[in-house]
Amino acid sequence: MRPIAEAPLSEHFCVFETDIGPCGIAWSKSGVTRFQLPEATREATERRLQAAANRPTVAAPPPGIARAIVDLQRYFTGEQAELTHIAVDLTGVSPFYSRVYEATRQIGWGETLTYGELAQRAGSPGAARGIGQAMSRNPIPVIIPCHRVLASGNKIGGFSAFGGTTSKERLLGLEGVRVGRQQDKRQLSLSERW
Repeated sequence: MRPIAEAPLSEHFCVFETDIGPCGIAWSKSGVTRFQLPEATREATERRLQAAANRPTVAAPPPGIARAIVDLQRYFTGEQAELTHIAVDLTGVSPFYSRVYEATRQIGWGETLTYGELAQRAGSPGAARGIGQAMSRNPIPVIIPCHRVLASGNKIGGFSAFGGTTSKERLLGLEGVRVGRQQDKRQLSLSERW
């Protein structure tokens, strides 16, 4: 039996405003451990983040996390923002999921891959179903851009965040990507995108 590392000893978190609503971020001394897209209310966002984090405490973000928040706020305005610099803490995540999440982080702004294509990039050809499971359990969406991973035939696939596939389509729309019935690449205003 392969041992899995323990979860971080403790996490800190904060909720911050974005153009799409209040988001939450949790971190350890090693990096971001959780990211929460907006729920129906700010309180719901905070509750969801607290439920997922390990013994979280509210805290002012340290410099690296503060920079991540600024970049995420820019992202949610529809501005291309580089997020690969953000340190993530995947303690407790299986080696397979870690490889998948690292490969997912390499999918650039406005690009998409299918589950099968991502399986190839992660060194596990034929593991499309495992890729789908990893995406559904992604603790750090957007920073690990699981919204850029589509089902075969470039169909939207699933999305486990509040709002489901509508939220996934909106995130892709922020990047100018249209899936399914909205294949045109025209530039949309922010209100049309979110």
